[in-house]
Amino acid sequence: MAYQTIMVEKKDGVAKITLNRPERMNAINPTIATEIRDAMEEIKKDDSVKVVVLTGAPRIREKEGKKEIRYVFSAGWDMSEAAPLPFSLTDYLQDYEKPVIAMVNGFALGGGCEIALACDFIFASENSELGQPEVLRGFLPGWGGTQRLPRRIGLPKAKMLILTGKSVSGKEAERIGLVDVCVPMEKLEETVMEFARDLAKKAPLAVRKIKEVMNKGMETDLRSGLKLEEEALNFLTQTEDFQEGLMAFLEKREPVWKGR
Repeated sequence: MAYQTIMVEKKDGVAKITLNRPERMNAINPTIATEIRDAMEEIKKDDSVKVVVLTGAPRIREKEGKKEIRYVFSAGWDMSEAAPLPFSLTDYLQDYEKPVIAMVNGFALGGGCEIALACDFIFASENSELGQPEVLRGFLPGWGGTQRLPRRIGLPKAKMLILTGKSVSGKEAERIGLVDVCVPMEKLEETVMEFARDLAKKAPLAVRKIKEVMNKGMETDLRSGLKLEEEALNFLTQTEDFQEGLMAFLEKREPVWKGR
């Protein structure tokens, strides 16, 4: 499928979706949000793809005869259009059945940071900058930032970032828990893809259930979460993949997952 605002690549069980509006700093408008969802719906049907990586294209300009490269994940909501999204992109990413990794290289501000927060993992380069600057424009993070950020880094630190509108570097984001892994820019894609390929080798039904149970468990009390865990375990032990996992262990070989 041809897209106007994103690029999609598939390899080794991993689909990479690149936000491709570099002239607008990969800002999110209804078109790019819808294309991300459409691409991910197609990926959902593709059993060969086990993991999704979300990243952004850099902005490249000619300046005084030299190439000027500005790395950016996403600058968030496209305020030049001021058009509301037709659905919650961040809720969609959080609830997506396959693992989603945000590969942040450069700016991830406002809605861009919120998109990263909705992913299962955030990998960033050392030259990255993440933050929620909405308060500086007279509004607040409206794509889940006020709720997901405290759950990631704790309430006081989240208030400090959101109320001041200040951004943090990739290394500082890793220190406070906003980013899971921070590496030099030249190692970012290699690091992410190695992690994604390893994740893609895991039992797909188990991965899906683990993500579902852990996400839902964060929204409820302990005993309700334990009940979700029990139900998921009972489901998985009735699958072909569970039997394959047992046989592979006993036969000392790598399992061959069927996703059923």
